[in-house]
Amino acid sequence: MARPRALVVEDSPEFMLLCQHLLEKEGFDVVVATDGKGAVEQAQKERPDIAILDLGLPDVDGIEVCRQIRQFTDAYIVMVTGRSDEVDKIVGLSVGADDYVTKPFSPRELAARIQAMRRRPRSSSAAASTAIREYGLLRIDPDVREVTLDGRVLELTKIEFGFLDLLSSAPRRTFTRGQLLEDVWGDNWYGDDHIIDVHVGNLRKKLGESASAPRHIRTVRGVGYRFEP
Repeated sequence: MARPRALVVEDSPEFMLLCQHLLEKEGFDVVVATDGKGAVEQAQKERPDIAILDLGLPDVDGIEVCRQIRQFTDAYIVMVTGRSDEVDKIVGLSVGADDYVTKPFSPRELAARIQAMRRRPRSSSAAASTAIREYGLLRIDPDVREVTLDGRVLELTKIEFGFLDLLSSAPRRTFTRGQLLEDVWGDNWYGDDHIIDVHVGNLRKKLGESASAPRHIRTVRGVGYRFEP
């Protein structure tokens, strides 16, 4: 069986070696790039299963690299940033990143996040009906993992689709944050749950709605979210 592939994009030798050794220990074949142009070329050539992508690269920044990579691969992408600014994290996630870590990070933290991503089940949503669901102009096909709105295919990340798939599988049922984390990330989630708000916010934008004017996804304060047909 072929080993999974990982791409490490990092211009710091110290962090590159840390990530490379960790991923090899996790069973990946690893390729590396030190700038944005090389990252996109390696991603096109190697088609990695996961990418560790530094935000601050010497040529093209990590956000633009993430946007370009996301156009041709659904690999899990972890953004690495040396900035604590929340804006950078949110912008990075809005172009298709699945998670982020902030420097300095420990090998244990990064390993936990990688393991959680690799073990993300779609168990709850998979256990639900895989029949096509249609709610007005919104059409969700769990079998082929495709979502269309008014005939237009929406480009959703794995996490965004996971949330929408789960929520729409049981309309008007409220899912807690814990249930969303467990279903989409699995029980090995490592980190804080505010990341849910980021992904739901990005999903809402793609559905043409917002928290203040919801059409499909409603916030249940202090609990979680529910899908309204």
